[in-house]
Formats: sequence, C-alpha cells, structure tokens
Amino acid sequence: MWLAGEPVTPNLELEVRDKHDDRVAARVPLASPGDLERAIAAAVEARRPMRELPAYARRDALAHVVRRAEERRDELARGLAIEAGKPLVHAEGEVGRLIDTLRIASEEATRLGGETLPLDITPRAAGYRGRVERFPIGACGFVTPFNFPLNLVAHKVGPAIAAGCPFVLKPASATPLGALVLGEILAEAGLPRGAFSILPSRREDAEVLARDPRLALLSFTGSSEVGWRLRDVAGKKRVSLELGGNAAVVVEPDWDLDDAAQRLTFGAFYQSGQSCISVQRVFAHESVFDALTERLVARARALVVGAPLDRRTFLGPLVSEREAERVERWIASAVARGAQLLCGGVRSGATLSAAWLRGVPDDEPLSREEVFGPVAILEPYRDFSAALDRVNSSRFGLQAGVFTRDLYRAEQAFRELEVGGVVIGDVPSFRVDNMPYGGVRDSGNAREGVRYAIEEMTERRLMVVRTP
Repeated sequence: MWLAGEPVTPNLELEVRDKHDDRVAARVPLASPGDLERAIAAAVEARRPMRELPAYARRDALAHVVRRAEERRDELARGLAIEAGKPLVHAEGEVGRLIDTLRIASEEATRLGGETLPLDITPRAAGYRGRVERFPIGACGFVTPFNFPLNLVAHKVGPAIAAGCPFVLKPASATPLGALVLGEILAEAGLPRGAFSILPSRREDAEVLARDPRLALLSFTGSSEVGWRLRDVAGKKRVSLELGGNAAVVVEPDWDLDDAAQRLTFGAFYQSGQSCISVQRVFAHESVFDALTERLVARARALVVGAPLDRRTFLGPLVSEREAERVERWIASAVARGAQLLCGGVRSGATLSAAWLRGVPDDEPLSREEVFGPVAILEPYRDFSAALDRVNSSRFGLQAGVFTRDLYRAEQAFRELEVGGVVIGDVPSFRVDNMPYGGVRDSGNAREGVRYAIEEMTERRLMVVRTP
C-alpha cells in the first residue's frame, strides 16, 4: 500500500477474490488505525508544498499518470475484470475513461484562474478594486466504491492533484488492486512527500477520514446510508457525497422503439446493473408499451452470461454471492405480491440473468430502493405529466432519461424532474467525465466531473485593493 507516497507492506491481511470463481486472486495490506493517522499527518504536512506546486508541475504529474496508464492499459483492464467481475470489454472501457478523466484533470490544472471584481459601484467604494482567486482547500479524505474502482478513484485523485490538495484514499476493500497500481504510477510522478496515501482499510477504521478535523474535505462515493452517516460525524469539514439512485426513464410514442430498446438494455444491464445510474424504472406510453416490452425481453434473453475474461460476455457476476442472493429475494418478494417476471432472474452463484418485471408495487424494494443488480421494471402510462410525477416519487434523484422528439416535453422534463441531470434521447446511465455529475435528495449533495470537483476542493478568496 502507499503511505505518504512510499510503498509499505506491513501485512497481507486483505484477500481480494476473483468475483467469477471466488478464488483468492491477491492479498494486499490492510491499513491499521496507526497507518491512517500517519497518512493524515503526512497529508497535513504536505499542504504547503502541494499548494506551492506550480500549475505546470501539477499538469505534468497528471500527464505522466496518463502516459503510464496508457502503457499499462491491458494490465489494468485484466486486473479490473478479475477483482470487480467486470466483463473484459467493459473493463477496457473503464480504463479508457480513467485515462480520459486524468487527461481532463491535467488540462484543468493550468486553468485555475480567477476574476477581477469591480467594486466602484457606489461613491463610497471609489478607488477600490477586487480580485477573486481559488485556493486549494487543504488535505482531503477520499472513499471510493467497488463498482468503478479505477474511474471513480480518478474522479477524486485527478481533481485533487490539479487543485493542489494532498489526500488519503480508502479504496473499496473488494476492489483495491487498481487503486494500488495507480499508487505505483503516482509514486513516479514527482509529487511532494506526503501528497498521497492509498490505504485499503476496514470501514470502521476509515471513519477517521470523516471525523479528523485536520482534513478539510471528505469526498465519498457509495451507499446513501453510509454517506449520510459520515456527513453527520464529519464536524465542520466540507463533505461531498455522490450516492445511489434508482434511475427512471420515460419513453414517449414518438421515439424509435428499436433504438430505445437497445439503449435501455445497455443502461439496465451494463455491469450487471451495478451502477448508480443503472436504468431501474421504465415508464413507457401505453400505445407503445407492449411493443417495447417485447423488444426488451428478447434483447435481455440474448445477453451472454459468463466469465468476465471471455470477450463474448456481457453479464458477469455481481460483487458477491450474498448480493446476488439479496437481489433474488427482492425479485421473489415482488412476484409474491403480484408482479410479473417477464424474463431472467435466474441465479447461479454470484451471477444473475437479466430480469424485467411489470406490475411491481411502489413500496417493494425493486421500486423503492437501489437494486444494484441486473433487474429493471416496466410500467405503462397515459399522461406525460403523470409519468414525470412517477419519476419524482423516488427518494433518490441522480439522473433521469426521456426518449422524446418533442422539444416542449423535453423542456418540461428538464424543468420538472427533481434530479441532478436529465438526458434527452438516451438512458440516464450516460456519463462523460467532464460533465457535472451528482444528485439531489438521497443521491447526494455535490457534483463530480473534473472541473466541478476542483471547485469542491478549492475555496474562493477575495483581495481588496484601495488606491488612496
């Protein structure tokens, strides 16, 4: 593991399992509370050296990480397929996004400008002028989840280096390998001592990243329950939360159904549904509901379930057999209360075949909670405004999708949907790494996307100059 930028191997207590066959794929160190304390102290000491690092040096450090990630692309993708159970073609896609995110961060490192503020807007302020600049907030604590263990790490690490913030990162215990490889690359980049620590650790030990007042910011991506609890114990520090969702889509009758079915299938079952913006609820106009359902069921049945390293595989395992069993129970609960299972839902170990259901009661977990599995529900609607109300009935609000060619309905959806982002003509699972990404209500309180994350990791400072 990486403590204050140095490699340390105090133990090999954390087993990382191959998510396909559950064999031990690697053993990595498990950081102790003392390790976390030393990492935080080193990050605090590194505040000034990181703050004073010239913009070109921060840019060049990130550009080095981009180059080395390109060189190690195949290694990173294969490791990701093993530790996360992600089909190889999707793992390669995530490595590409990691590189994109870090490249954007390297470019943004030289764009941290400010603004001149005219103050002579009243006679009493004649002779005054102002300047506003952004300064790094200080040492940061980062906690990342298992489902995108490369790109979601990059979305914290890249902006932190671009902004000049030292950090302590706790990667997900189930998928720490990619983050540790990034640590190897960061150690080559010439950053000041203590600029980064990457420490796999127990959840209860890592809570110090929220509690310790020396850290100026906690950035957490993960479940709503854990995120809000950490916010409650974080004291006065800034807390950026990117949490879960149960993303909804509205399909209007003016959209091409083959296109909608193709995108909905990808959005619902990519990465076995283990994405915060996975399609979970689909509301289709009653005039096209049956035709769309037929297409979706046929496409779901055709998805290849198998080993992640097989390039034909689209559906790999969930992160654990326990999670697959939970999703299986949720399907059974909905069916017991009258829902119709249209296809899928067959479990084999940690793998579950793609499932569509209709008629799921609103108070069932499949409708109310975040499934984080390859399951989605279908419902017909008659009135567009009522469909938007159904989307808003969730306690989550990350992103939503609307398939329509009607400009006015697109505008209505943008105005009325209570989410962080509205995607017109595509699924809410769409994300490009420079766009502001985040949610409202139980889906979080901040925005990621490199430039927007940099804003979270910096604070504005005003200088006023009086000319006598």
